[in-house]
Amino acid sequence: MHDIKIIPTDFDDPAVQALVAENMRDLSERYGGSGDDTPISGADFTPPRGAFLVAVLDDQLVGSAGWRRHGDDAELKRMFTTKAARGRGVARLMLSRIEESAREAGCRRVILETGDRQPEAIALYESAGYTRIADFGYYKDHADVLSFGKRL
Repeated sequence: MHDIKIIPTDFDDPAVQALVAENMRDLSERYGGSGDDTPISGADFTPPRGAFLVAVLDDQLVGSAGWRRHGDDAELKRMFTTKAARGRGVARLMLSRIEESAREAGCRRVILETGDRQPEAIALYESAGYTRIADFGYYKDHADVLSFGKRL
């Protein structure tokens, strides 16, 4: 297996949007509807307001994640690994790079929302030191939302 490269990118790039669309299809299969109706724009991930990263393996985009400012925190958004790349450490590497990027930007912690139908994501976050926090954000009043945070 070739090395996984994590690189910063433009959220609005067509190739990135195709990966985000795949992420939304995955979430839609789990939860119905569009998958995630959280308002997001490319400007959210433009420094110094945030950053968006992709994972590249064998010249293919196989993962993505971004963070955007939420007060003093970095809110993790659009964390995703393609089905073909799962189990190869892509998500763990991506999460580590997101934390590094947010720390370098002066954020004090990373926070995120996930859902109860994503046990693999929950396991990743907990194993990386994330703990439950008060629900926040677009889905804070939904029964199936789980919010996590980690101090940087």
